[in-house]
Amino acid sequence: MELIGQGMEGAVYDLGDGTVQKVWFGRRPEDVLPLKAFLDELPELPFRTPRIREVGAGEDGFAVSVEDKLTGVPLHEAGLPESVALDAFVSVVEALRSVRPGPAAEALPVVGESFWVGSFGASLAALVRRRANSYLERDIPDFPELLEGVADGLRRVEGELSVVHGDVCPPNVLMDGERVAAVLDWGFLSTAGDSTFEASLAAGFFDMYSPDARRLDDLLTERFVELGHDRKRMRLYRRAYAIVTATIYDENAGDGHYRWCVDQLTR
Repeated sequence: MELIGQGMEGAVYDLGDGTVQKVWFGRRPEDVLPLKAFLDELPELPFRTPRIREVGAGEDGFAVSVEDKLTGVPLHEAGLPESVALDAFVSVVEALRSVRPGPAAEALPVVGESFWVGSFGASLAALVRRRANSYLERDIPDFPELLEGVADGLRRVEGELSVVHGDVCPPNVLMDGERVAAVLDWGFLSTAGDSTFEASLAAGFFDMYSPDARRLDDLLTERFVELGHDRKRMRLYRRAYAIVTATIYDENAGDGHYRWCVDQLTR
C-alpha cells in the first residue's frame, strides 16, 4: 500500500486496484456508517463523489474503510487561469444547489456533534451557541450582542434544502484539465441545508490567507449574488461558521484559522 494523503480525520492508502483504504483517526466503524449512508444517497453529479464500499475495524478498534479512488489534480495545483478556476469552483456549488437531500443528510453529525433539530436555521443557531467560546468573547468587541444577533438571524432562516458539502475548497476539488473531476472530503460540515451557506463558505475558502484573499472573496461573493444568493444571508452564514469553527483546529486559539475567524467577525 502507498500512502497518498493524510488529513485531520485519517490517512489514505492506494490499494492499486482502483480503490483506496482510509485509516480513520479517532472514529469507530459505527461513526463512519452514517457518512456511508449519506454518500450512497448522493445522485449522479457532473463530478465524482466518494463511495465507501466497506467499513471495518483495525487492530485499535478504529474504523478502516475501502473507497473508490478518485483521480485528478487539486484545483490549487492545476495551474489554471484565475477565471477558469473560479468558474470551476462556482460550478461545484451550483451543482450541489439543485440536489435535494435525503434522510441520511439530516442524520449526519456536524463538526462531530449531533446537529439537526427541526430546521437548518434552528440547527445552526443551536450549534453556534454551543460552540461560542471565551476566546471570541475576549477578542471580539461586544461579542455577546453579536452572538445573539447571529443566533436570532439563523432562527429566522427559511427556504428549500439542498445537499451541503460544507468544505468546498481548492484542495477538495479535483480537476481533469479544465473539468471538475471529483469533490473530496465530505462529512466535516456536510448536511441538509441552505445552498447559500455553501456559497458563503466557498467564497471565503477559495483563498483564505494570501494577500489576494479579500479580492477573491469579494469577487466570488458577487458571482454568487448574481446567481441569486442573498448577500446579507451570506454574511450571516460566514459569521456563524467563524463562531462554530474558531477553535476547531487549535483549542487554545493560537492558529491562523482562529485569526481568520476573528477577521470574519470584525471586518
